[in-house]
Amino acid sequence: MNRLGVVAALAAEARALGTPVKRIGDVACLGDGTLLAVSGMGGAAATQAAARLIEAGAMELMSFGLAGGLDPALAAGSVVVPSEVISPHGDRCPTSEAWRERLMAAIASQGRVAGGSLLTSARTIDRVEDKAAAFRETGAVAVDMESLAVAQIAAVHRLPFAAVRVIVDTAADALPRAVVEASRGGQVRIWRLLGGLALAPAELAPLMRLAARYRTANRSLAAAARAVLPARLEAGARVA
Repeated sequence: MNRLGVVAALAAEARALGTPVKRIGDVACLGDGTLLAVSGMGGAAATQAAARLIEAGAMELMSFGLAGGLDPALAAGSVVVPSEVISPHGDRCPTSEAWRERLMAAIASQGRVAGGSLLTSARTIDRVEDKAAAFRETGAVAVDMESLAVAQIAAVHRLPFAAVRVIVDTAADALPRAVVEASRGGQVRIWRLLGGLALAPAELAPLMRLAARYRTANRSLAAAARAVLPARLEAGARVA
């Protein structure tokens, strides 16, 4: 059985997968042997995390966490298991077909799951009109900031790759500026969020709406995590 390595940008996303039982340097090890690296947000951080996982013994890589919705049909809490990860410039990395099919079947027993393309962006796509443009121009159903980097490291090392992402903000949701500013630097800083709200109290209502979306997404993320680890046990070792 190949040893799974998972990259999650944020500690809150990683917690859905379980409590580590030990550490191998900067990499956590879960009870079933899965390796887990919390990278921080963005492609550069994800690249480094994926490399650390391989150094620790990972033989297949997964990008796991939350995403923004681009397809208007996807509600908060929808799980996306993409067939490929793409960039705005046309770079494309396919996911492992056999692994993806097993993941989709397992996650479907927990709730709604979608396929399609996942866009990785170097910046947060926070405006509704920008989400619509990205959907129109790329056809991607969701967007994150890390998966393409993990996919590229997997491709270099000829390792199977999969992504599991849960929609938090939908295509119809604009991200409050306070949230975007609080996320600069790769981690969400609460003090920045509170400071932004103090300067723009009108953003409190959309922030509360986003908080409700986040709770829904977190429940789906936990359900997806319960399906992800058993599903990968039968995943093939080949790269599709």
